[in-house]
Amino acid sequence: MIESPEPPGYLTDEELQARGFASLGTNVRISRRARVYRPERISLGNNVRVDDFVTLTPGPEGAIRIGNYVHIAAYSMVESPGTVTFEDFSGLAARVTIYGASDDYGGDNLTNPCVPFEERVIHTSDVRLGRHAVIGTGSVILPGSDIGDGCAVGSMALIKGVLPPFGIYIGIPAKRIKERSRKLLEREAALLERTT
Repeated sequence: MIESPEPPGYLTDEELQARGFASLGTNVRISRRARVYRPERISLGNNVRVDDFVTLTPGPEGAIRIGNYVHIAAYSMVESPGTVTFEDFSGLAARVTIYGASDDYGGDNLTNPCVPFEERVIHTSDVRLGRHAVIGTGSVILPGSDIGDGCAVGSMALIKGVLPPFGIYIGIPAKRIKERSRKLLEREAALLERTT
């Protein structure tokens, strides 16, 4: 058996403080196996969990803003030359990818990160996951997406543009199939009353 070069589990509070995040709430758990680049451009609220093999990559001018009670499951990737915002109680299931930018693939320019910037045309746009928005396994979120409060997106969906609030969405591209219950708002209020 080959042993892992790093201990399993989550970074300690001291290790999290030493990383130099833009802001750091309480009860933040980030897996030792996650990859976090430019932590000074990442804000973390309270009760946040980032699982194994997640990659968080804000660009030099970008930001990742993670609210309270947010979960990012294993193998997810968030890259953000602009800003990616996770509102409270939002989350990603395993293997979700969020792109904050995309090359222009129309053929008039070169593409890929190995090519000098002056030879590329890159479209950058912020992404937002609204409060209580949850994204199913294997989904892809494209630049400029705004996922409304209370949206639930099924597995393997392609999200592009605006998803109006409290809908259940599936497909490629994601289409609204029905309303989502708002009862979770009552549950949220009860939780916050107990914990504050």
